[in-house]
Amino acid sequence: MKNTYKILSVIIAVLSLSSCGIYKKYEREEMFFVDSLYRRMSVPTNAVSTATTSWDRIFTDPLLQEWIQTGLDYNTDLHIARLKVQEAEAALLAARWALLPGADFTVQGGLPGQFSASVGASWQADIFGGQRNAKRKAQAALEQSEAYRQAVQTQLVATIANSYYTLLMLDEKLAISTRTMKTWDESIRTLEALKRAGKTNEAAVLQAKANKLSVEASILTLEKEVLAVENSLCALLGIVPMSIERSTLNDQELPETLSAGVPAELLSRRPDVRQAELALAQAFYNVNSARASFYPNLTLSGALGWTTGNGTISVDPGSIIANLIAGLTQPVFGRGVNKARLQTAQAQLEQAGYRFRQSLLDAGVEVNNALTLWQTAKKRVELGKKQILNLQAAVWNTQLLMKHGNAEYLEVLTAQKNLLQAELTEASDRFDEFQSLVNLYQALGGGY
Repeated sequence: MKNTYKILSVIIAVLSLSSCGIYKKYEREEMFFVDSLYRRMSVPTNAVSTATTSWDRIFTDPLLQEWIQTGLDYNTDLHIARLKVQEAEAALLAARWALLPGADFTVQGGLPGQFSASVGASWQADIFGGQRNAKRKAQAALEQSEAYRQAVQTQLVATIANSYYTLLMLDEKLAISTRTMKTWDESIRTLEALKRAGKTNEAAVLQAKANKLSVEASILTLEKEVLAVENSLCALLGIVPMSIERSTLNDQELPETLSAGVPAELLSRRPDVRQAELALAQAFYNVNSARASFYPNLTLSGALGWTTGNGTISVDPGSIIANLIAGLTQPVFGRGVNKARLQTAQAQLEQAGYRFRQSLLDAGVEVNNALTLWQTAKKRVELGKKQILNLQAAVWNTQLLMKHGNAEYLEVLTAQKNLLQAELTEASDRFDEFQSLVNLYQALGGGY
């Protein structure tokens, strides 16, 4: 018996030395290209990174904040994501309990005044890290589910904000179109008076009326779009269709500067990047588990029993030796299956590595695009305001000249159409400013 224990001890010690690689924890490799993610952007270095700012400090409109909070409370997808986190927590708890010994107690009755009882215990000795890697994989899965929940929340906040700003833009365009329609009414009255005075013709009046009808049609289209956006936003919020209370585009405030922060922040803040890395960590532990399958799976079990009649206590050490021998010989017969499993796990690890790398590149592209949109929209808004001032002056001058017979009606119509288009374009450019803020918030991980 002593010699058997010695042999088993030597075998286990040798195997332990040869299997030290399966205990390694996942560590992120250095990726030098990360520092070049924003190389093409002129990002201010003294600005506070948007990546560290929570949504309620970025989207400061009180009404928008209320709608975002409603979405966080009632959105269906976010509730499902939270339940996935709970599911992963339960899986991690099960993996932790698997590391502890199991025991059972049984009692049997016999002759009057006599009964027998036994206590059994078993413990799978995690000598080669199989269960430890399973626990680490479950931990990574939990963190991945939390990253997924954060990704859903970030997407939700961004979509609500984007929908809200879309409504403000449509409201602004409706106001511009309504104001322009009144201008056309005045132009029609002026042209009709000039026609009666013989200074213009019927064609000018008809052209002005046609332009007014075009504006009326665009108003109907805008009203339809407003209703569609409101309905889709209500569905996102998890509430019945209703009118969305909101402020105006002119009431909104934008930060003077936006900063992405250092590129490395994407590694720890952006949910999809974290998900990709945690998937890589799980694949890493899958490889460790596959390697561990080449080593024995040792389960120590035994029973201790006694009988009340004579106080006999019995123990079966032979069962322990039998279990040890069975565990030592098991990998020999499954070597082919274990080898295929290891190859599969290694291929999956490489795939996860490529996905993680690509997620970083995609993140850099999205941040670059958001900053470019913000910088471009800001300049376009400034140019648009100057253009509108010039066109307003042009409309006033052509109308004045037409009343005195020094300008054709086509000049007036053209000036008014150009002004309408410039005002609508400026509303779109202002919306692009807010959309770039939403995009940057999302691209940097939602202030996580």
